Amino acid sequence: MAKREPRNRTCRPLLRGLAAAVLAAGLLVASTGPGYGTDADAPAASGAQFTPLTAAVMTEPTPFVATDGKTHLSYELLTTSSLSSSTPVRLDRVDVRDARTHRVIGSLSGQALADAANPVGDPLPGADGYTPAPPGPTPTVIQGSQQWVIWIDLILDRGQPAPRAVEHHLSGAVLTASGSSAFEETVQRTRLSRTGPLNLGAPVRPGTWYSSESCCGNTHHRRGLGPINGRFYVPQRFAIDWYRVGEQGQTWEDDPAQLTSYLSYRQPVVASAGGRVVEVQDGIRDNTPPVTPPVPPIEETVGNHVTLEVAPGRYLLYAHLAAGSLKVREGDRVEPGQVLGLIGNSGNSTTPHLHFQVMTTAQFFPTDSPPFTFRQFRVVGQVEPRIWDDNLGLQPTGVLPITPSPYDGRHRARYPLDREVLEF
Repeated sequence: MAKREPRNRTCRPLLRGLAAAVLAAGLLVASTGPGYGTDADAPAASGAQFTPLTAAVMTEPTPFVATDGKTHLSYELLTTSSLSSSTPVRLDRVDVRDARTHRVIGSLSGQALADAANPVGDPLPGADGYTPAPPGPTPTVIQGSQQWVIWIDLILDRGQPAPRAVEHHLSGAVLTASGSSAFEETVQRTRLSRTGPLNLGAPVRPGTWYSSESCCGNTHHRRGLGPINGRFYVPQRFAIDWYRVGEQGQTWEDDPAQLTSYLSYRQPVVASAGGRVVEVQDGIRDNTPPVTPPVPPIEETVGNHVTLEVAPGRYLLYAHLAAGSLKVREGDRVEPGQVLGLIGNSGNSTTPHLHFQVMTTAQFFPTDSPPFTFRQFRVVGQVEPRIWDDNLGLQPTGVLPITPSPYDGRHRARYPLDREVLEF
């Protein structure tokens, strides 16, 4: 019997032709293989060709309305070069289009694209929330075999409805020693979520509060890419850190090295919706402010916390609570407004605050972070400087530099934007 050739040898001529195929100018190609957000019901595309870049959407994008009265769409495009490490790709433009009409609803190019893209292992400067990010280098060049994340934060025109599905049109050039070869590809047709954001009550008692690290800028919540159990997540995409604010705009008084100096410390947190307690962690001591503590073990990242299941696949996380202050146990049923515990400084926290978000799982790692809104609140100002966040205890005083906001006033069913000061 003749010796049988290994099956993979028959593929080698095709694979060797990949580099040559993607160098062809003027490519216009269809969606790549399945990604996290692929619309599996999309019709098969015609004219399949090799593509220099592949793409996957990392969540089910959900439109939401923020305090600016406009519809926002925030998600990530995980982009990988299919070329050899010696062949870079210049990405010039990313168009997000209505998948049905192909109308462009948002674009990134030039400096805006450079500021919204980075290699997965190389976080964008300034994402620590303390120092302003310098402009990203232009043009945006993805090295061969490298994977990048493109942070997409679209704001639709007022009154413009969000499409049911989006597609992503990428254009640029493959760069070689002999020159460049232009390409275009349409990738990752993705259906938007048909389930709207949860509309919640306040997670804290009435008063004035600072919404820190909220969506949608370059913050460690929005751009916190986490490799967990062999897959990338953005587990804090829409999380908000809440700090209590006094009548003079102060967040702390007297000695910032004392927990009791912070107005947030031991403030009650309350159930934003009725539900069932599915996870409780207690017994982790509060960190001493105002210096950032060492990164804790992954199981202590959110410190003492309570997690509520309030709808199928929707959980509320109340994190960084004070040890011994939790008022509920796993399995308890809670009513809206019921006290769950007191704000502390446990886990990955520098100064006392409440970390609050919606999750898709009962555990913080791994989870996805969908948007949410609050039923009602009043915006009373904003804080322009980026530095007033988890390091506020290192500032000369604890008084926030609050200025008027263009969105001052009462809001209903809205998501608070980053660095707004509001009253519940």
